[in-house]
Amino acid sequence: YGPVKKRNIDLVRIATGVLAADRSASRSGRLSRWNQREIALTVDVLAVGPWNGVRGELEQLLGFLTGDVWSLSFRREQGQSEQIGRVGVGATRVVLMSGGADSATGALKSAEELASRGEKQILVSHWASTNLSHLQSEVAREIEKIVPRSTADHVRALLSRGRKSPEGSRYGKEDSTRSRSLLFIALGLAVASVDELPLWLPENGYASINPPLSKSRRGSLSTKTTHPKFIGDLKRVLAAVGAHHDIVNPYVSTTKGEMFTEVSDMLGAPRASTYLTMTSSCSHTGARSYGVGPAVACGVCFGCVLRRASFAASGLADGSRYLAPADERQRRWLSSKSVVPAMHDFLAEDFGELELARLQIPAEHHLADVADLVERGRTELRQLRL
Repeated sequence: YGPVKKRNIDLVRIATGVLAADRSASRSGRLSRWNQREIALTVDVLAVGPWNGVRGELEQLLGFLTGDVWSLSFRREQGQSEQIGRVGVGATRVVLMSGGADSATGALKSAEELASRGEKQILVSHWASTNLSHLQSEVAREIEKIVPRSTADHVRALLSRGRKSPEGSRYGKEDSTRSRSLLFIALGLAVASVDELPLWLPENGYASINPPLSKSRRGSLSTKTTHPKFIGDLKRVLAAVGAHHDIVNPYVSTTKGEMFTEVSDMLGAPRASTYLTMTSSCSHTGARSYGVGPAVACGVCFGCVLRRASFAASGLADGSRYLAPADERQRRWLSSKSVVPAMHDFLAEDFGELELARLQIPAEHHLADVADLVERGRTELRQLRL
């Protein structure tokens, strides 16, 4: 990546360890019975002192992200020397590009904006599945077709945990990956730190706030990947240790449907529909044991429901492939993944000040604006016939 700032190297090490621990410590129960784990983790870093100074804040940050109790300790380890290369020379912005619709929208918006000034961006992607890698590359190539010479580089990081430890014992397996977002951000900041560039983290504001669909889902199913509190607290921790921390969500006040409309305004409806259909929003793609291929989305998880509502709200044709159960086994699997009943209940209830106060919105965000954002998101969801 180039001469990455040392504290940002440390952050990647910490984030990698956190994700590995998160994936290896199995949970029990679901919804309101989803258990809170206690995880103790030791991480090798280049300098122990700075991280010891923010250990409590970092542990709380991880707790907010994953819903668990974390205990961190740090050990100094230089590691083997490596060849220093350079990526994205001459770029003025780094953009996280996961292959989802939001990141694809942000990357396109950034490309068009920078190209108008004769500037370029670096796209950063993280993958553990070959299916996701192909999708990320496809979206990046499409951006280059739409806005030629707008991308200085596309950095694709393969990081995944093996099934067995170095000693040969099998790791536990936990399918929830709340902490993956921290690793994604850490990789983006590592690239951005070389020339101290801003890092764009495109995510619609409604999903960032992500009001829980029911009280039982408040702790378990309401992800906090780009929640304003998480991003704000992370930036404060990184500033305290001297790491690069310039993170921007350009869509913090925008719904997903409004983002889709922005793409339509840029490209026209037919091409916008094709571009957004390329992306993936499903949490459950590639359920091979149920005979579901990687190109087929479930259509009923929160990501799929929000995506379908956004296509409808923007008036764009949705060319995505959603699962039509072929047998009783697939029907049972689909029913177990569906948020549709909870979504109906959520939309039928009022969402007032009391519910808003529980979302831990930082003081710098006006609650009236957040309330308006949530209501616009709920309006988009109501337009979808579930």
